[in-house]
Amino acid sequence: MRKVTYSMGISLDGYIVGPDGGFDWTEPDEEVFRLAIDEIRGVDVHLMGRRLYETMLYWETAEQDQSLDEAEREWTALWNPLPKVVFSSTLSEVRGNARLATGTVAEEIARLRAEPGEGEIAIGGATLAAAVAAAGLIDEYRPRVHPVLVGGGIPYFPRHERREDLELLETRTFTSRVVHLRYRVVR
Repeated sequence: MRKVTYSMGISLDGYIVGPDGGFDWTEPDEEVFRLAIDEIRGVDVHLMGRRLYETMLYWETAEQDQSLDEAEREWTALWNPLPKVVFSSTLSEVRGNARLATGTVAEEIARLRAEPGEGEIAIGGATLAAAVAAAGLIDEYRPRVHPVLVGGGIPYFPRHERREDLELLETRTFTSRVVHLRYRVVR
């Protein structure tokens, strides 16, 4: 069965976006960007909320940017053909290889898990991840912890007041002082 994974950059105090809406502190250096490229290779479909979808629209036309480096071109080549499902109550259409969700997140994940394939179902965005976690559908958490305290904002971890035991599968520290953690949900 396909794994559902949740991987994003977070502050040490647990936020993906600060109280001012900023997340410039999550811009990856070359090593962290390479990790993101390696992760996306294992993904068959990416589920995301509207805000992340709109942020990632840049990559839909990025190949036209002559200033892209080799890693950014590699990311674009992997990201653009990747199927994406966007959860939004305000968007009426999406671009690229994306479609609007037609059911709940639990229904979409059940449908995707029933399809052939072994690649991961990646979750992007804290609001969407909170709904997936509340339904008990996240199999792995993969935070990339940045050495900054932002004091509030949108939390990475959902506040569903339910205990989840985790098994540490991997840690990696980068020269930028970012720490990648990979945990499996113990069921």
